[in-house]
Amino acid sequence: MNNPRPISDFQFSILKPVARWMSAVHTALYRLTGGAVGSRFGGGEVCLVKMTGAKSGRTLEQPLMYVPYGEGVILVASFAGGPKHPAWYYNLVAHPEIEVTLKHEPRKLLARRASAAEKAAVWPLCCEYYKDFDLYQRRTTRDIPVFICEPKAG
Repeated sequence: MNNPRPISDFQFSILKPVARWMSAVHTALYRLTGGAVGSRFGGGEVCLVKMTGAKSGRTLEQPLMYVPYGEGVILVASFAGGPKHPAWYYNLVAHPEIEVTLKHEPRKLLARRASAAEKAAVWPLCCEYYKDFDLYQRRTTRDIPVFICEPKAG
């Protein structure tokens, strides 16, 4: 397959505030309808992830595509193949304890960045659930991080 054109810094500067606004609307609709509206987007499944801000320490909530994985989920920090990681990536690295809501069911999970070997093992599954993840990886030179989010032990 061809490598798609990378997202330019200018396009990225426009994408960030648009994505922030869309996320706020998406979260509100998801919450208001218990996931009846907003649990799918562009062919992928969406959950709400409650996390702690890396810099602010505030509780934040973000709608994110996910891949079901055992008792937890996989989150892919693709930002549509943008040149930089999404802001939520830094939040999960700094504060890996998260709450994921699937429709109306909240789950407390612990997020960890997948090793290179783990990513290689789960990447085909991620692309099976949302085919554009492959496009996004080809669009960027950065290695798109994958988080494996599982129930906390104990």
